[in-house]
Amino acid sequence: VVSLLETFDLPACMLPSIEPSIGGEFGVINQCPALDGVPIGAILGDQHAATFGQACFNVGDAKCTFGTGAFIMMNMGSDDPVVSKQGLLTTPFYQIKGQPAVYALEGAVAVAGSLIQWLRDNLELGASAEEIAELASSVKDAEGVRFVPAFNGLFAPHWRDDARGTICGLTFYHTKAHIARAAIDAASFQTAEVFDAMKADSGIELSALKVDGGMTVNPQLLQFLADILGTKVLQPKNLETTAAGVAFAAGLSTGVWNSLDQIADLWAEAKQVDLSIDDEERSNLKASWQKAIDRSLGWEQ
Repeated sequence: VVSLLETFDLPACMLPSIEPSIGGEFGVINQCPALDGVPIGAILGDQHAATFGQACFNVGDAKCTFGTGAFIMMNMGSDDPVVSKQGLLTTPFYQIKGQPAVYALEGAVAVAGSLIQWLRDNLELGASAEEIAELASSVKDAEGVRFVPAFNGLFAPHWRDDARGTICGLTFYHTKAHIARAAIDAASFQTAEVFDAMKADSGIELSALKVDGGMTVNPQLLQFLADILGTKVLQPKNLETTAAGVAFAAGLSTGVWNSLDQIADLWAEAKQVDLSIDDEERSNLKASWQKAIDRSLGWEQ
């Protein structure tokens, strides 16, 4: 930090003090008549709040938010943070005032739900995401088609800006329905890559994945995700996990709740999806995805 201040010729007094994210001294709300004087009990980033809202309070607990991209976090506990060597981010998850900080591993996938938007707007495969999902459901699976949506390169865990979008495995047999199905599968394949990297960094085996975000209304996504991860996928009743998470954190700091256990009891499951394929089939699917990844690389110099 000192060297950065010197580089940019900034005095240290310009930096804010570091406070615990839950129970820190953040002041009170003003210039808002309905909330004037209400203390700011917690500050959490978007994905950190969603992870808190999913009650990922134990080491190895993980969530994935499927929006335009896919955003994955796994709780690593309050011991020394796991410094990733697999292309992930090591991040402070949260800290309750007076307690050690809790850390997490984080991975971001650039293109997930936005690929469905691209199929709608650029290829005109349907008038809506719902139509494209219906199209994809008209075939039992992608029949070997793999769609790597590296439109602006690949994010975690690859970090390759020379990659570009690639569709592999096409034959005369395939139709637009298979391309739509491969696009939905791509979100799960990319998520599995991040969790493989997390396992390599931490040695922790994923036992369940909590999911949220707009794409999770699609049952094809949830089933393929469970299959490719080899674990159960859990969807909560409350999908607004970011808002819930920061509200839980603020409530914890002000005494609305007295423990993480009380907050965890508020999390309710709407759906559980179990895996439906064996290890050999999963291995073959992941191997075919890796072939597609390899072919997406090196397009830009």
